[in-house]
Amino acid sequence: MKLSTKGRYGTRAMLDIALHQNDGPVPLKDIARRQDVPLSYLEHIIAPLSAAGMLHSTRGPRGGVMLVKPPQVIKLIDIIQVMEGSVAPVDCVDNPAACKRSGLCVTRDVWTDVKKAIEGVLGSTTLQDIVERQQKKEQPMYYI
Repeated sequence: MKLSTKGRYGTRAMLDIALHQNDGPVPLKDIARRQDVPLSYLEHIIAPLSAAGMLHSTRGPRGGVMLVKPPQVIKLIDIIQVMEGSVAPVDCVDNPAACKRSGLCVTRDVWTDVKKAIEGVLGSTTLQDIVERQQKKEQPMYYI
């Protein structure tokens, strides 16, 4: 499975919002600058996340976006499914009727295992987990 830019940028935007929301609503222009994403593209990414109830936006000079739920309860699988849809590597995993061989196909079983593995990783990783990973990466390293 290869994530599109929507999935990657959507995850990075949610991470950026989680990292900066203690200061109030996070302006989209700031997210775009920090994440090196065109503002017009970021607006298209934020819309489905807002529609899914993950973000709340505020208009005006002090406007921006904020997480609706704490980062500890937002799973990466939720973000990816909003941005990408199913994580199944082939259509027949979610829709056996898509292929007349589905019932006898051993490779479909492998693709089903791949989907379960991806869902396992993304479903057990929260936005808070990646916030903490980011903060560790940003800590200065001291060598003696």
